[in-house]
Amino acid sequence: MIDDISASIRKAVPPIHREGRPFIAIFAAIALVLLFIWQPLGWIGVGATIWCALFFRDPNRVTPMRDGLVVSGADGVVCDVKRAVPPPELGLGALPLPRVAVFMNVFDVHVNRAPVAGTVTRVAYTAGKFFNADLDKASEDNERNGLVIQSAHGPLGVVQIAGLVARRIVCFVREGETIGAGERFGLIRFGSRVDHYLPEGVEPLVGVGQRTVAGETVIADLTGAAPARTFRKS
Repeated sequence: MIDDISASIRKAVPPIHREGRPFIAIFAAIALVLLFIWQPLGWIGVGATIWCALFFRDPNRVTPMRDGLVVSGADGVVCDVKRAVPPPELGLGALPLPRVAVFMNVFDVHVNRAPVAGTVTRVAYTAGKFFNADLDKASEDNERNGLVIQSAHGPLGVVQIAGLVARRIVCFVREGETIGAGERFGLIRFGSRVDHYLPEGVEPLVGVGQRTVAGETVIADLTGAAPARTFRKS
């Protein structure tokens, strides 16, 4: 009976990414001090500690594996779908490409996952500013870390962009490594955005305002097998 209860709790509570453990420890220590100073303030600290733990949650995902599918690299809301010139450090050319931008607020899972399977041919970090990540200029001006993944159907760019309160981009992969679709490749701390640059001729399959799940939501089909979609808000 106890084992069943314990197993149910483990299934209900998502694991915490190792990157978050130092932050959770700091929040917990501050909360403990505040509880000794003044309990009402301490309980606020406890709430902040719980939020910090939830921020760094790293739930398992089920990634569709059909050839050519592109899955979202981030949990969040699609804030922009249009053609845009990719950052020059990616080496994807100076012409606009189809782009899908996903904005993550401070309550979303912030572990990023590879949109496609392939070889990481480029990892490029660029220092910058910290504008609100859902603004269009964030793609050009904010601190960012870009990857190019060479898939079986061509190169795809994915860019981690720091936000208004984000101050740390973490990347787990290096150039030359192979990665599978849906595998974890990085994390952004405390509010941010991920841009996906699709190959020329590929039509996005998501619309602005749509919520995505990293590693699960299909945002494009590199084979062109999936029909174009239209969207309606209701």
